[in-house]
Amino acid sequence: MLGDQLNRDFAALSSASPSTHRVLMVESIGKLSSKSWHIQRAHLVIASMRRFADELRQEGFEVDYRRSASLAAGYREHIAQFAPGTVLVMEPASWSGLELVRGLGCTLIRSNQFLCHADEFASWANGRKSFKMEDFYRTQRVRGGYLMNGDEPEGGRWNFDAENREPPPRDGVNRWPTPVTTALDDVDEEVLADIEKHCHGDRPTGIWATTRTGALDRLHHFLTELLPVFGPHEDAMTTSSWHLAHSVLSPYLNIGLLTPREVCDAVQDEYARGRVPLASAEGFIRQVIGWREYVWGLYWLWMPEYSSKNVLEADQPLPRCFSTGETDMRCVSTVLQEIRSHGYAHHIQRLMIIGNLSLINGSSPQALTEWMWANFVDGAEWVMVPNVIGMSQFADGGMMATKPYASGGAYIDKMSDYCKGCRYKRTERTGPDACPFTTLYWDFMARHETRFGRNPRVAQQVRAAFKLKDLDGVRERAVEVRAGLAEGRI
Repeated sequence: MLGDQLNRDFAALSSASPSTHRVLMVESIGKLSSKSWHIQRAHLVIASMRRFADELRQEGFEVDYRRSASLAAGYREHIAQFAPGTVLVMEPASWSGLELVRGLGCTLIRSNQFLCHADEFASWANGRKSFKMEDFYRTQRVRGGYLMNGDEPEGGRWNFDAENREPPPRDGVNRWPTPVTTALDDVDEEVLADIEKHCHGDRPTGIWATTRTGALDRLHHFLTELLPVFGPHEDAMTTSSWHLAHSVLSPYLNIGLLTPREVCDAVQDEYARGRVPLASAEGFIRQVIGWREYVWGLYWLWMPEYSSKNVLEADQPLPRCFSTGETDMRCVSTVLQEIRSHGYAHHIQRLMIIGNLSLINGSSPQALTEWMWANFVDGAEWVMVPNVIGMSQFADGGMMATKPYASGGAYIDKMSDYCKGCRYKRTERTGPDACPFTTLYWDFMARHETRFGRNPRVAQQVRAAFKLKDLDGVRERAVEVRAGLAEGRI
């Protein structure tokens, strides 16, 4: 059992019996030391693994739980000690993991961790000159029967996204319930003692569950307290709440403590009982069966070459503040502090603050992929590669997204309360007080005129850039901003 397959109903374990099967689980010391992980990310995975092993032992399984130099080393140690006739493993969630277990000679069991297997996604994509998440999402709705009225979508519409883009309330009041927490115990402390030297960020406070029971508690909290108000402010950002009405269930889905089917079934049931509005139920189900599964499918469709794409030839280092947390940009400092505190930022903060700054700065998409993978509690290679290379950084040249998600300070001001009190002025493009986002945005459009001048979704902005009377000054200031970001002066 791999560390992101922690579910009794997953393929390799679902038909296993304590009388016929032994379970092997390996903590890879090499994986832990391969990068500086956010401590809450490493704690979530390792504490969940250890607790899952204990649950299997309580069921009667013999569990060979090893802390080894690598997954391969732990596997070979197990083989040497027990000489099993066959070793079964559910298909890993990463390309490198799949290659590894194939090389070890394991018998692969088809994954049932997602609603749409990678082979099924490939069949859906086959023959299409282009494809969109919305088309895939509608297929998923029909396949799963989610929010359907016969052959038609509930409410007569497939998508209520337009109703889920309200800016944050301007009164600064935190309307969202406090997340469920669980007190840390001896297992948590043992894990933290083992991993601290490899990690950064604030120690966990009990927000992230490390058992299935705890994950189910979080699901119940979301259904009853947050789902009814999930939709409207889905894209908003505010200093009053780091989570708003987001479910914060993705870590559990990604390591198996929850499954997408049970989560979406529960959301549909809440709608059927009249407890949540259709727009909220649809918006959440779209995130799970639409976007999440679409990203998963694209990862397997395009890997391994996809992870190295960089069509914009972006080669700047990541802003130094990404490692120090120190910057005068209030939006960036707010999000970085939330990441340090919780190992989490919601999708708009990831896309339009962290990703947007990296994009218009010209930062390496591969460096950003590694940074996000290490810093988010729900991080995984299959999550980060398509979301960063495709959606966030346009490094694939439009294979995944039809436009670059670039913006200046105006968008951030509209969708957040971050600009209030910031030392930079979001309406200014030049000078020492100009918003770095605004400066870099116009420079980005001018810099990539050849590529984006004919893109119908952004060509107007490219033309607007060349109509700026101070474009030369913008370009000069952009050079200063990029240098300041690299050196930690902005």
